[in-house]
Amino acid sequence: MTLNKVVDSAAAAVADIPSGASLAVGGFGLAGIPWFLIEALLEQGAEDLTIVSNNCGVDGGGLGLLLEARRITRVIASYVGENKEFARQYLAGELTVELTPQGTLAERLRAGGSGVGAFFTPTGVGTLVADGGLPWRYHTDGSIALSSPPKEVRSFGGREMLLETAIVTDYALVRAAVADKAGNCVFHAAARNFNPPAAMAGRVTIVEAERVVEVGELHPDEVHLPGIFVQRVHELTPEQAARKEIEQLTTRVRQEAHQ
Repeated sequence: MTLNKVVDSAAAAVADIPSGASLAVGGFGLAGIPWFLIEALLEQGAEDLTIVSNNCGVDGGGLGLLLEARRITRVIASYVGENKEFARQYLAGELTVELTPQGTLAERLRAGGSGVGAFFTPTGVGTLVADGGLPWRYHTDGSIALSSPPKEVRSFGGREMLLETAIVTDYALVRAAVADKAGNCVFHAAARNFNPPAAMAGRVTIVEAERVVEVGELHPDEVHLPGIFVQRVHELTPEQAARKEIEQLTTRVRQEAHQ
């Protein structure tokens, strides 16, 4: 019997995510984010969520929708980015934010999916990342309510490195260009950013795919994420698949070619 992980709707895909859950979410800015799974989760109503993602969307889009609805209480991310509400909640003491170097965050997710409990990296040695004291949460008066703890530092081959722990989340939400019914995924261009490691880190990984094909249609060399990491696949409509927004649009007048 061929394995079929396809679910009928985004709502069905996220229906069992409870309040208090942790989620790894793929994407970088707005590139490759699971737009419709996020919106379905907003409609579903789960709150008190911990989000692990490179950033937290933008005002009015992506994970920014969950922020504005006060559904998120903790974020593990690389940067605040373009989201003013994200920055406001953090600085006002309404949100716990664990800022993590970008490559370290990707490796923490990948390690979680690979069964590696922790690893040593030189990134952050000699900074507050290693020494502790990064503000994770503020009081309303601007003083620090919670800060990062110091991390173990050891020398390997004469180079100091600090210990970082892996991340495993209850769920993961990702966006793929193509998936087969067994959950094997292909990501397109810039969407192959945090999607694979986020998918690996989730105990239950849910994929929204622009196109779903039969098992066997994808050549093994095409697959970026094996289906063993995926539990549910939701196929987008062509109109939904065409939704690919960007954070900033900059244009210039095209100069006519000289004859």
